[in-house]
Amino acid sequence: MKNVDLTKGKVMSVLLALALPIMGSSLLQFAYNLVDMLWIGHLGSNAVASIGTSSFFTSLGYSINALIIIGTGIKVSHSIGRNDPEGVKEYIHVGMTLNVIIGVIYAIILIVFGRSFISFLKLNDAGIENDAYLYLVWSAPMLFFAFFNNLFSRIFASLGNTKSALNISAIGIIVNIVLDPVLIYIFDWGIVGAAIATLVANVIMFVMYLNIGKGFFKFTLKKNIDFIKMKEIVRLGTPIAFQRILFTLINIMLAKLIASFGASAVAAQKIGVQIESVTYMVTGGLNGAVASFIGQNYGAKKYQRIQKGYQAAIGVGCIYAALSSVVFWGFPEQLAGLFVKEWDTITITASYLRIIGYSQVFNAMEMVTNGLLTGIGEPKIPSYVSVIFTALRLPMAYVCVVYLGVEGIWWSITLSTILKGSVLVSIYLVKIKKQLISNLI
Repeated sequence: MKNVDLTKGKVMSVLLALALPIMGSSLLQFAYNLVDMLWIGHLGSNAVASIGTSSFFTSLGYSINALIIIGTGIKVSHSIGRNDPEGVKEYIHVGMTLNVIIGVIYAIILIVFGRSFISFLKLNDAGIENDAYLYLVWSAPMLFFAFFNNLFSRIFASLGNTKSALNISAIGIIVNIVLDPVLIYIFDWGIVGAAIATLVANVIMFVMYLNIGKGFFKFTLKKNIDFIKMKEIVRLGTPIAFQRILFTLINIMLAKLIASFGASAVAAQKIGVQIESVTYMVTGGLNGAVASFIGQNYGAKKYQRIQKGYQAAIGVGCIYAALSSVVFWGFPEQLAGLFVKEWDTITITASYLRIIGYSQVFNAMEMVTNGLLTGIGEPKIPSYVSVIFTALRLPMAYVCVVYLGVEGIWWSITLSTILKGSVLVSIYLVKIKKQLISNLI
């Protein structure tokens, strides 16, 4: 496998060539999530609530894993920009070493303390809590492989090779889609069947990544670990990881508040997030593409190209996000009705989509600017912004629910996203843009 030079060619063409496979992978993941939720939805709102509950703790694992993914991705991109192939391989090896350590420890924590985590949310339904724990137990080994798959995908993006990641993702998702109905209904394993299907798919993807990236993905315990490079990865990854961990912890606290409105509210939030991911599949793709594109160009000191790339990406992201908002406002009940038949769950989901629609453009602004700042090696800036305004969700939610009920929680999420997007773009305009221009002089 060869890396692709992102410092040459037309900016929009290079960005799209890099972003489209990432978006395609996200689209496939969205399609899988859609099908998976449809199958689970037929088991009823309680089943959706069980998976929604356990997903907060799998999300926490992904947030911790960002420590490795972000730091490794930045250093690999910069090494490529400096034409340092040995540095690329060293950073990848260190990243894989860290992944083994975190993957094993977190899997053990979920299995041992999973019931306590679930009971913390106080769902007041023994059946839902038991199913949520079973799903979490089977998700523990899945996360080990998923951590590696996410790291490999980010490294592929840093190398400019997003097409291979798309192909691997496509195969994994197809396997998952095929296994879901078989294990859930034919084998009658319910939500455990869904978890096992995801585990099998991630193992297959893991093997494929190792095969295609065998020139880069070589891990051995006999090789000495470069602790200086490990420190660099951890230093760069910590701000984003802390941001995402805090984000997940706040979501867990919000979930506890949502649970006070009943299982229908928990299920509605899970369904709403899945539908909302139709926006993230593009903004997230742009985030990864911008981080890799700007990482290489920053390493090559092509500052004007960085500005052009950022402007092109934020334009595409905002237009798409605006279209998503129109859909959320126009057809919320129809979208929710695809997943469940209980009218109370549909009503709550529709209110979530209508309110969250106001923040989609600002989410695009946040994601693209986050990619820019990550690419130039300044992930602490979006981390600080996210920490401050995401933390505001809790006090805003507790105040708003007094007057608006569960919709107060949706408004707290929307308002914090609007603030984050606005502040990050302002930081770019006031500080980062001037720095890039001064480097040209």
